[in-house]
Amino acid sequence: ILLILGFLSALAVIALIAVAVTQNKPLPKNIKYGIVLDAGSSHTNLYVYEWPAEKENDTGVVKQVEVCKVEGPGISGYSHATEEAGPSLAQCLQQAKEVIPSAQHKETPIYLGATAGMRLLRLQNKSAADKVLSSVENTLRSAPFNFQGARIITGQEEGAYGWITINYLLGNFKQVSGWKKLLHSLTSLSETSGALDLGGASTQITFVSKDLSLESPENQLYFRLYGKDYQVYTHSFLCYGKDQALQQKLARDLQATWIDFYFQTVESSSLLDPCFHQGYQRTINISDFFKNPCTSDKKKELPFSQLYIEGEGDYQKCRENIQTLFNKTNCPYSSCSFNGIYLPPLQGDFGAFSAFYFVMDFLNLTSEPKPLALNKVTSTIESFCARPWQEVKTAYHRIKEKYLSEYCFSGTYILSLLENGYEFTENNWQMIHFLGKIGSSDAGWTLGYMLNLTNMIPAEEPAEPPLSHGSYVGLMVLCSLVLVSMLLFAWLLFHKPKCLQKGIV
Repeated sequence: ILLILGFLSALAVIALIAVAVTQNKPLPKNIKYGIVLDAGSSHTNLYVYEWPAEKENDTGVVKQVEVCKVEGPGISGYSHATEEAGPSLAQCLQQAKEVIPSAQHKETPIYLGATAGMRLLRLQNKSAADKVLSSVENTLRSAPFNFQGARIITGQEEGAYGWITINYLLGNFKQVSGWKKLLHSLTSLSETSGALDLGGASTQITFVSKDLSLESPENQLYFRLYGKDYQVYTHSFLCYGKDQALQQKLARDLQATWIDFYFQTVESSSLLDPCFHQGYQRTINISDFFKNPCTSDKKKELPFSQLYIEGEGDYQKCRENIQTLFNKTNCPYSSCSFNGIYLPPLQGDFGAFSAFYFVMDFLNLTSEPKPLALNKVTSTIESFCARPWQEVKTAYHRIKEKYLSEYCFSGTYILSLLENGYEFTENNWQMIHFLGKIGSSDAGWTLGYMLNLTNMIPAEEPAEPPLSHGSYVGLMVLCSLVLVSMLLFAWLLFHKPKCLQKGIV
């Protein structure tokens, strides 16, 4: 009897342990991956994202796990060697292969979105743009991933996906339930933040406005994210990225002074520019300068082939010079930004990223926990522009000369764009937050692109334990009862009166 009791008790203990271990062992993570390449005007970045296959309110919970900057120019820079555009991506594709488990390469979607640089190239030379995209497509098809497309995205898409990124990273799309949902609905806090994006060739503004009218339906987009619908205002200004804005400014300067040059017979001439540091010099080839679609309409016949730029380092003159880029004379709507483009009243906070952040970060205007006052920002940029070029060059000797020489212009241009273009004022300036990263993810349009695309990826059933909760509880109770019964029987066997024990024997 003792042997039988011991054997049954051991079986019950083993069963309890086996069921508990099997049921509670960590479930395999069902992680999905996606790749988005941001083919910008000056360079290309590759981003790797991951998300659990199980969705939250119909949208994948996506986070960035890797970023790789492609060496060389943006793909639009290969217009004269189109066959080299695709192979330039090889190193970053190899990096993505190392990050994503090899077993999931074939199922990992990969997308390439080209922005304003390729939009301009398509306007300038459609054949070259098509060949560049074809080269890129061939390279991406040869990679072990699930190629989903390489295309030039619209300015509206770029702005809207940037808006999605900002609000996702700030947690504005997280939905609540029950009494928390009721409490949330009673608060007056702004549900979403606006997005301000500045690249090399274009700039975008996107936000939800309560006063959005039907005046300009082409500037409205609709999204459904985390079980909720959003209607946003968005507009992209092609040729108003910081690089193309500088080209436009120089073209206007030439246009304003071409009569003075017209009667000269020299091979080159010089132009004083207040947006460059005093002592700085740059040479521009006139023939290349006016090939750009952003400047071609300002082309003038000049009697020289090169233009020498000499810096003055005068912020006020530079600001006045830049303001001529924003035409505020004609507005066919109730309110406009510039160039006759509809803009509803600004509302809520704004996240400013890409070149907005990079320039302000260089000028040390992003380190404070709270946004700086507008007059502080203005005085900082004015002081930087006033520094002699040799002093600036010595202080920042590790930065490439081309980039370093343009920070004075870029900082002044950002202020002009935000104040004169979008009409931010001293009163609402601190609603602008300059963002480089939020958590571990870069602020930009690619994460929003992936978030929107996960709406079209079917949700999978989450991994489940081998037993249902009811079966697990039932087995645990049964094994426990058997074990307790055996222990109780053994106790009775050794503690009952002798007569009972004799009876049992």
